[in-house]
Amino acid sequence: MKDIAKIVWMMVVVTFGMTAVVACKAAKAHEEMRDGYWRAVRDSIERVIGEYPCEAGVALIVNSKDTVVVNDRNVYPMMSVFKVHQALALCREFDAKGLSLDSVISMRRDELDPKTWSPMLKEHAEAVISLPVKEMLRYTLTLSDNNASNVMFERLVSVARTDSIIATMIPRLSFNIELTEKEMSEDHERAYCNKTTPLGAAILMNRLFTDSLVSADKQAFITKTLTECKTGTDRIAAPLLGEPDVELGHKTGSGYTKADGTLVAHNDVGFVRLADGTHYALAVFVKDIKGSSAQASELISRISAIVYNVLRR
Repeated sequence: MKDIAKIVWMMVVVTFGMTAVVACKAAKAHEEMRDGYWRAVRDSIERVIGEYPCEAGVALIVNSKDTVVVNDRNVYPMMSVFKVHQALALCREFDAKGLSLDSVISMRRDELDPKTWSPMLKEHAEAVISLPVKEMLRYTLTLSDNNASNVMFERLVSVARTDSIIATMIPRLSFNIELTEKEMSEDHERAYCNKTTPLGAAILMNRLFTDSLVSADKQAFITKTLTECKTGTDRIAAPLLGEPDVELGHKTGSGYTKADGTLVAHNDVGFVRLADGTHYALAVFVKDIKGSSAQASELISRISAIVYNVLRR
């Protein structure tokens, strides 16, 4: 009986071992197939970038797990993309101080810049403009208002403090924020100082929509406001327009044009959720393109289309 039991036990061990080996090989094959799948996506993105006279970096995070990066270097000027960082830092600071986004801030019209991009200034003719911080953030996130951003940096949460807070949310070496919109407008070359890796921006967008970074009500406000973004509909949003049950929250950034016609930056970072629950963060940064903003937008929209067409299947 003991010999029979021993034989049975050995057979179980051998069977278990063979099953484990088969499972291991299957898992390895699946992993290799998945890696090949994402390499193909990366190769397609690289081919598209190669058709344009620029530097471009891309980062894609799918379901908070699979990651594809192309030219992920810390050399891409953020431009107004940093208004997402600003909003998160401000909300984190307000949480710490027990402040509400309904707090009102007043600005004299004559202290605002009439030459910069500012829908807020155009919509408010009063000598003293008083708005809840929530509306100031709405102006920066949906319409990329520069005056609203400058005032919040000057009065509420500084650039340095914003940089410090964001460093608790994404890798320190993946970004740098040191200038306001006002400072960049005074010296366009300094726009390169506010920079990011595509992956750093994608991580922040992914965490913003899937993780807990600030209080629930403030985070819900930011994400909802980003879904109402009205700028750059010819970029990441372009291939998604009219598609059923596709949700997009995004923030654009647009740079200056140099004397030689070079466009410093043209960017978009977004978070997309499909009807089946698949979600992804996509960051595309176009730097120093020797062409028009329309060409830069076309590049971003083509990359967005590659990703969407792969993931909606």
